[in-house]
Amino acid sequence: MLNKKVIDADFCVVGGGLAGICAAIAAARNGARVVLMHERPVLGGNASSEIRMWICGAGGENNRETGIVEEIALENYYRNPTKNYYIWDTVLYDFVIREKNITLLLNCTCMDAETKNGDFGFGRSIKISSITGYQMTTQTLYEVHAKNYADCSGDSILAPLTGAEFRIGRESAEEFGEDTHVKKHDNLTMGNSCLIQGRETERPIKFTPPSWSTPLKREDFMYRETDIHNEYENFWYLELGGNRDTIADAEDIARELIPLAVGTWDYIKNSGQFNADNWELDFLGFLPGKRESRRMVGEYIITEKDITSNRQFEDTVAYGGWPLDDHFPDGFYHKGTPNTNFYTPAPYCIPYRAMYSKNVSNLFFAGRNISMTHMAMSSIRVMMTCAVMGQAVGTAAALAANFGLSPHEVYLKKLTALQNILTDSDCLIPNMKRDISDLCKNTAVINGNDTLKNGEDRPHKIYNTAYCGVTIKNGTRLEYNFGKLEPVSSVHITFDSDLNRNTLPGGKCEQTHSMRCNTRLDSPQFRVPATLCKEFILEATTENGTKVIFKTKNNLNRAYNIPLNKKVSSLRLVPISNWGESDTTAVFSFDFK
Repeated sequence: MLNKKVIDADFCVVGGGLAGICAAIAAARNGARVVLMHERPVLGGNASSEIRMWICGAGGENNRETGIVEEIALENYYRNPTKNYYIWDTVLYDFVIREKNITLLLNCTCMDAETKNGDFGFGRSIKISSITGYQMTTQTLYEVHAKNYADCSGDSILAPLTGAEFRIGRESAEEFGEDTHVKKHDNLTMGNSCLIQGRETERPIKFTPPSWSTPLKREDFMYRETDIHNEYENFWYLELGGNRDTIADAEDIARELIPLAVGTWDYIKNSGQFNADNWELDFLGFLPGKRESRRMVGEYIITEKDITSNRQFEDTVAYGGWPLDDHFPDGFYHKGTPNTNFYTPAPYCIPYRAMYSKNVSNLFFAGRNISMTHMAMSSIRVMMTCAVMGQAVGTAAALAANFGLSPHEVYLKKLTALQNILTDSDCLIPNMKRDISDLCKNTAVINGNDTLKNGEDRPHKIYNTAYCGVTIKNGTRLEYNFGKLEPVSSVHITFDSDLNRNTLPGGKCEQTHSMRCNTRLDSPQFRVPATLCKEFILEATTENGTKVIFKTKNNLNRAYNIPLNKKVSSLRLVPISNWGESDTTAVFSFDFK
């Protein structure tokens, strides 16, 4: 008989990729008791050291995703200057275990679920009672009872276990009126990838391929533009399995992908075409990264037309902006360009209703498995977009737990609260500004201006502004003076973390990606963006005099929402230094409620 443990929680997240990490952290920070169940020994999913796919997002001027995923990126710059994947793993791990409200179950595979059938309101006929995971390292079964669950597994494991409605494959053009060449709905998807990484050394290194390596020649790489010296080269096109079942056939696909990856390295090293004598194989992925499988069906299904027309949703809680990047099902063996790359209006809106189940009353989802068509998924699937969706779902789950609501009831009763919490937590919602109190709006900012309190936390085209906040000499006080005691519940501060990463070294690829693929001898070491405030003090004057409310000498955060809950007659923010060691520091927002 195996050991069995039972855990009660407010919220259970299945899957510890970036979506699951951000969902768990957001829920925990908002007071929910969280279980995060992940089947691998390291967190990060496709972004982890086991797979090593780049974290991509909306792109474009000032479009970088913020909130928890920006916190992670900034700490990684500080702790991981050489972009070492094992240090990256520790950064992700640290962000989870530092949250006291999270119980982390690693090496734990979700394998079963108990459900109830009935009328659970709003057309939902199923409710999850518990899920069970098997932790192979301890040979223990974990039974988790939660108020709500989130499937952030990518493969939507809770669909077959609970009866949640899902879709798979490519919709026909007629089904949703999309611009696709598919005439009849099929089960074809994008494929899986096993990646490789190289490292340049100062001496020649021989590579002898194993007997099972796939022999490759120049013709096999038509349209792939292989170049080990190019910082953009990450071998994403080593892809197979879209013409099969990416779940059921995953092991068979991997047994073809690994020889393909080794054969690619053999071609680079031994064909004589790449000046690669001094390069060695630094990483070979044995665990395939997956782009597509099951997609849950939610209250709303996002379509390609929603994206290309930049549809505005009342329940927007996240955004995307990656191109419509659809990979052909034959993958590496497709004769022609391996993918499409069509413009999207970044940032486009992603609605909350696509993040919870149509028929299971207490099931959320975040990541590449949300409620969307295949064409929409070709853009939404990238990991920074998944991360901001995860933060939205975790925040909604905390609201659901605090008020005894289902995911759909959060939409009906707490949508504005959800959006306000997200914007206060430094998440951009394209059709919203952050809420500011009337007292703040009507009080002048000494040494500042009104752009510090307009609810805009970055310069952006959606606000029609090229500038945001002020740039002031270090040591200068930004101050609100009320002349009498006034109640202030919280103070919001946003600094400039260089969202476009122009102050970081290297080319644009190095600047904009948290990690790299191939390491050259001249690959740069990284640092915290120069524009970010390093040291600051927040002071408040109460009836008992002026006190320091918050201070730090090693700031790594772009934004703060600092609880105060006091009557004060003045507030003062004093930036003291920045990571670039310049004399002035930019402050995007300084306001209060």
